[in-house]
Amino acid sequence: MDIQATVAAQRDYFKQGKTLDLAARREALNRLQACIRKNENEINAALQSDLGKSATETYMCETGMTLSELSFMLGHMNRFAKKRRVLTPLAQFHASSFTVRDPYGVVLIMSPWNYPFMLTMEPLIGALAAGNCCVVKPSAYAPATSAIIAKIIRECFDPAYVAVVEGGRAENQALLDQTFDYIFFTGGVTVGREVMRRASEHLTPVTLELGGKSPCIVDSTAKLDVAAKRLAFGKLLNCGQTCVAPDYLLIDRRVKDEFLALLKKHITKMIGEDARANDSYVHMINRKHFDRVCGLIDPAKVVFGGASDPKSMRIQPTIMDNVTPEDAVMQEEIFGPVLPVITYDSLDEAIAFVNNRPHPLALYFFSQDKAAQKRVLREVPFGGGCINDTIIHLATSRMGFGGVGNSGMGSYHGKKSFDTFSHEKSIVNKYTWMDMPVRYMPYTKLKSSLLRIFLR
Repeated sequence: MDIQATVAAQRDYFKQGKTLDLAARREALNRLQACIRKNENEINAALQSDLGKSATETYMCETGMTLSELSFMLGHMNRFAKKRRVLTPLAQFHASSFTVRDPYGVVLIMSPWNYPFMLTMEPLIGALAAGNCCVVKPSAYAPATSAIIAKIIRECFDPAYVAVVEGGRAENQALLDQTFDYIFFTGGVTVGREVMRRASEHLTPVTLELGGKSPCIVDSTAKLDVAAKRLAFGKLLNCGQTCVAPDYLLIDRRVKDEFLALLKKHITKMIGEDARANDSYVHMINRKHFDRVCGLIDPAKVVFGGASDPKSMRIQPTIMDNVTPEDAVMQEEIFGPVLPVITYDSLDEAIAFVNNRPHPLALYFFSQDKAAQKRVLREVPFGGGCINDTIIHLATSRMGFGGVGNSGMGSYHGKKSFDTFSHEKSIVNKYTWMDMPVRYMPYTKLKSSLLRIFLR
């Protein structure tokens, strides 16, 4: 594909105003919805091939989430696009004021490999609803999913409207050489920095959905059995290859032993004695990441699991106890089924531990203490999270999802997606039947007095 020619064709398409009509945007989303439903079996097969995902997990975390976002956007996009009236200050009498949202134009969506279908389609839904043309770049690490995404988009859209660029680093670099009106990137911090650097050359605005080491804090008041089950779910989902996976456990020393026993019980109940033999258990995306995660496991600190199978690229859920901040497993985002455990003696200590590190994308706090809950929410910066659960805060179109600091910038889902991919234009419509002289020179004491009445 000639990337430069594709971007030029999209810019011409946008300039013709073909994406501005709300009915045309709705028709585009309806086509996408129908095509996803028609190809559901192929989507399942692709994600099974790339990650070993079961059909159930694929629907729960990829296809179903995408269809839910589509339904929400189709039901609300007219309201999101409406002109919004606002009050006009007395100093601007007599006028009306309002805001309208305009699409940016030609946008680039660069998606990752861990949820390769959903994390491509959900930003695309927002971009199309807001009236943009779009170039989509799926991850080369998930080639089967990249292929089905390309098939779906080619069935639905003229490439001058929505185009797919497949490939690896060379294609990524070629795309970043182009001038886009907006870039939406989901991936790691290192590549995110490069995307932002390249975007800055063209003064292109960006959304960066990154990651980080998301803590799970369990205090002494938590309902331990429920907490263990929900932590196990969050850590095992996609074999830990989730940007908001609980990365490490901070737990009150008084309940650690009881909690770890419950956690082991629930992990075994969910995936059996040997996860390597469970066909529904997702594997590492490739050998490089398999080896990296295995390298983070310190056998001397393993209290559960620890085994792996290079042939299937499956790693058993692994709990490491007595971990210190200096251990290798605490130096980078794990992105795998390994859970380091660190104890604390007071909530002050736990909060300080999190705040002394880069702001996480997510935080999970298990506690029945309302005052403690409020304190963690007030004192700890993080992208989003849950009280007494994990992961599920991102599974809604009614709240934005995004990071803060090192974990990203900007947010999306539902209205946040529409807003992300559009510019809010502020307008004052000044009436002409009168023209107050206060703002015009020459300035007088009377005008100064009137200004002080209007502007205070």
